[in-house]
Amino acid sequence: MSTRRDFLTTLAAGYAAGAFGPSLLAQRPAAAAAAAELTDLTLLEAAARLRARSVTSVQLTEACLARITRLDPLLNSFITVTGESAIAEARAADSEMAKGKRRGPLHGIPIALKDIVDTAGTRTTGASALFKDRVPEADAEVVTRLKAAGAVFLGKLNLHEFAYGGTSYFTAFGPVHNPWNPDYIAGGSSGGSGAAVGGRLCFAALGTDTGGSIRQPSAHCGLVGFKATYGRVSTRGVLPLSWSLDHVGPMTRTVADAAAVLQVIAGYDAHEPTSANQPVPDFTGALAGPTKALRLGVPRDYVANLDPEIQAAFSAALAVLQKVTAGSREVDFAPNADDRTMIRAAEAYAYHATNALKSPQLYTPAVLARVKTGEAITATAYIEARRRMEQLRRDGHPVFQEVDVLVAPTTPVLPIPLKDVTPDDGQQLRNVAPINLTGFPAMSVPCGFSKSGLPIGLQLIAPAWQEARLLALARAYEGATTWRTHTPSL
Repeated sequence: MSTRRDFLTTLAAGYAAGAFGPSLLAQRPAAAAAAAELTDLTLLEAAARLRARSVTSVQLTEACLARITRLDPLLNSFITVTGESAIAEARAADSEMAKGKRRGPLHGIPIALKDIVDTAGTRTTGASALFKDRVPEADAEVVTRLKAAGAVFLGKLNLHEFAYGGTSYFTAFGPVHNPWNPDYIAGGSSGGSGAAVGGRLCFAALGTDTGGSIRQPSAHCGLVGFKATYGRVSTRGVLPLSWSLDHVGPMTRTVADAAAVLQVIAGYDAHEPTSANQPVPDFTGALAGPTKALRLGVPRDYVANLDPEIQAAFSAALAVLQKVTAGSREVDFAPNADDRTMIRAAEAYAYHATNALKSPQLYTPAVLARVKTGEAITATAYIEARRRMEQLRRDGHPVFQEVDVLVAPTTPVLPIPLKDVTPDDGQQLRNVAPINLTGFPAMSVPCGFSKSGLPIGLQLIAPAWQEARLLALARAYEGATTWRTHTPSL
């Protein structure tokens, strides 16, 4: 199995030789600028151009691969780049569309996958030396759905090893760098997904979220990250961290792009025990939903002890939200942190116990230490925590009798410098991790930048199965601001 660096070298040579078509790396400045303009398109903008036949899937894919070749040595967002198969998939998409067959907005769109999502015939490593040569025989359910939608797969994205952390620093393939400032973390555990989409290396990516791992890196990389209700999106074929808390979801540049990806991957999977047999609404149609009657709640614990720059950005965002809703009030919302930590630790240890005992040297020390914290949890303690979690998910939270949507900063702190990373995630996941215990849908949308140019995220949370409510509010906020138009100057 060739390494990522070997492939990028081969890819660059292939482009220079014209192996994949006209070389984007060797084009004149005006042509190269045109290629860069393609990667600046949002997913739905690119889809519109494909529909109008003003661009081809091959051109979009080549533009992404050229940008990966040029910039990913700086970001380290990809573990495996599947350039040759991506070009083949793009050609097939172009051929279908030329014949009038269009599968939907993802048809011909280059995307990438967090490297814990199984892909048949392409390695899935979990960013761990333990699985560095692991090649699945079957696709994850979400990959099957994306293939049916005609998406083009660029490769597999780096992450915090086995998704067990919030920095994407501890990985067998080297740390991920933030596209807005490579000296800082991209967040985790879906840091590679955040860096790749934020860096305009792909038009969307899938991440996973067990304790905020879609929303926090989306906030740090200036993206929209969506964690739907637990059970809405199948996790079959995704390496587990904690079966009771794991979610899969989109990371994109706009709210509408997130809705388009969610529309494809959502839905009941009869072969996945945690999948819920719930009707899937029209998420794209929900974007135009009314928001003026929505009552907003601001959880007191989530706005305490904020970085001053995040406090200022959130206050400004709340002022905008109040204009498009019925207003806001402070509320109490504090799901049991001990239950969440206990469930995650126990289930992670159950999955890793044998390998952690037999091959501890193949784990990064930070993640191995975290895995071992689950060893001491008793069956009684785990069962009682699970019982309380199930009751919370069945009954809902009483706060939603008072308000319709909760709003808060996605993170209480800014991204930290890579040089300052420790095994402790600190406050990085404080505002996002509790939502996984509830199973409620939640998303992060861009709401500003620090004085040093680092992105800041706004988190929206709704009751179970109310993704449409979140999408309508997020789109209204996005339309009233200009944050989505900012681009990192890599």
